[in-house]
Amino acid sequence: MSLEAIQKVTEAEQAARERRAEAAEEAKRIVADAERAGRQLVQDRRAQAEQEAKAMLAEAEVQAEKKAERTRADNDAACEALKQDARKHLDKAAALIVGRVGNS
Repeated sequence: MSLEAIQKVTEAEQAARERRAEAAEEAKRIVADAERAGRQLVQDRRAQAEQEAKAMLAEAEVQAEKKAERTRADNDAACEALKQDARKHLDKAAALIVGRVGNS
């Protein structure tokens, strides 16, 4: 084999080594970019999930307050009905007490 042929083979091998090294560096860069993008995506999704959870909690609190207000209103109405009913019997109860005290 001539010196020129050996030199061409050596140059070709060197060029192949350089291309492999460049390809390996490019692969590392692609992997690093993908990992960075993945971490950013996870971070974005977590932030979005936190916002959605806060919104859901706020809505649940509003609904709970509405339900509590309805319950209070229902209880107030029931209480008032009991008071009205008790007032109807107040005269009868007073007469019964006066009758018992008078008979003693």
